[in-house]
Amino acid sequence: MKTKSNPKTFKQRQTSTKLLMLVLVLSSLLAAITVDMVNPVLGLIGESLSASKSQVSWVVSGVALFLAIGVPLYGRLSDFYELRTMFVFAASLLSLGSLICAQSASLPWLVFGRMVQGAGMSAIPVLSIVTISKVFAEGKRGTALGLVAGCIGIGTAFGPIFGGVVGQIWGWSSLFRITFILSLFIVVGSFHALPIIKPAIEDENERQFDLLGGALLGLAAGLLLFGVTQGEAAGFDSFSALGGLLGAVFVLIGFIWRIRKAKTPFVPPILFKNKWYVNAVVVAFFSMFAYFAVLVFVPLLLVEVNGLAPGQAGLALLPGGMAVALLSPWIGRISDRIGSRSLILAGLAVMGISTLHLSSFAAGASPLLVSIGVMGVGIAFALLHSPANNAAVGALEQDQVGAGMGLFQGALYLGAGTGAGIVGAFLHSRQDAGVPLNPLYQLHAVGYSDAFLVTTITVIIALIAAFGLRNDKRIDGSD
Repeated sequence: MKTKSNPKTFKQRQTSTKLLMLVLVLSSLLAAITVDMVNPVLGLIGESLSASKSQVSWVVSGVALFLAIGVPLYGRLSDFYELRTMFVFAASLLSLGSLICAQSASLPWLVFGRMVQGAGMSAIPVLSIVTISKVFAEGKRGTALGLVAGCIGIGTAFGPIFGGVVGQIWGWSSLFRITFILSLFIVVGSFHALPIIKPAIEDENERQFDLLGGALLGLAAGLLLFGVTQGEAAGFDSFSALGGLLGAVFVLIGFIWRIRKAKTPFVPPILFKNKWYVNAVVVAFFSMFAYFAVLVFVPLLLVEVNGLAPGQAGLALLPGGMAVALLSPWIGRISDRIGSRSLILAGLAVMGISTLHLSSFAAGASPLLVSIGVMGVGIAFALLHSPANNAAVGALEQDQVGAGMGLFQGALYLGAGTGAGIVGAFLHSRQDAGVPLNPLYQLHAVGYSDAFLVTTITVIIALIAAFGLRNDKRIDGSD
């Protein structure tokens, strides 16, 4: 007997999927904005709390450290624990951290609150990707990934603009009051919208979480970011920078030893034998290295060289943010039809041309030329970000998604953190240089030209890795 589908049930499924995507989209947007919204008001925070520039920088660095540690940790934990419970817990941490920040009367409490925020925010991108990979079929997840990727890109670009405008009008603490209220909606929404998804590892004999391996990976990432941050502030020959970087190397060696010896390692070594996945991680790291460097140093260029006010300089990021907002969902749908690799290659080509434009012709020139370069970088980010997520997920087995996407998302944040630090240190060292490294450059902002040339080199590295991605072109929706 032929069974008829129930229209009511079908409508309920459509509604629940839309509600799920609404929660994932809004939470990803809020998390991305919260990371960068404090950058324009660090001076106000320092004045209000009587803190030096180096001290107040921990308002940013503290979050970066917890993101680097938390993203791969939550990704692996999603293999062991139910996703909805973890998402609600993470959103609650974001809410608690926002409340602590809003009520902070001293810098230590503010930094502590930001770290609690980071512990919550770090779960949102990776758990969103894992949820999408489990709810949507392979040929239909690109659109959903595109929406989430678009919100991350929008939040990254608009976070400093939001922070500068709101912080200037109502004060820096108002930023955290707003995120506290919005995060409460995310807590409630995630509880009702996320389905109950069984963990990939249900066998009690296999559910042995490698705490030591997770701690070593998190410590390695944290020491790397600490070393890079200190290198930018005090120079890479300083004790703190060298200590952090050398410590990261030694801890990474320990992590590699651990995953080879552990019965149920934090990161299965088989992932590193998967060339398609490894290339996707390399693309993620170096493309985010370049993208975040542009977002950080373009406003600084316009303030220092062009003499614009911080608010005006932040507006130069608008074309790129609008490109990400408009194109990401569409690119996600396209990636389901034509595959990921061709879009990633196109995106990296556009990004390389755009950063080379910034290095060759825009640094020190008209803000319009700078905005054109930023728009190109935004278009490139839209072309490659959600397809890169799709390529990474598609290269993994279902029981590898949690650990694999945790490592992938961690590579994104590591790329962003190291990009800002390394390019910043290089900019500082080349600030007084008379001869540019780029032979095409003829203007006077030599340090910035050289800094954007470094970002172009990292894009080329990502482009080389992208040729090693799986050719996942689909015909009529099939592999």
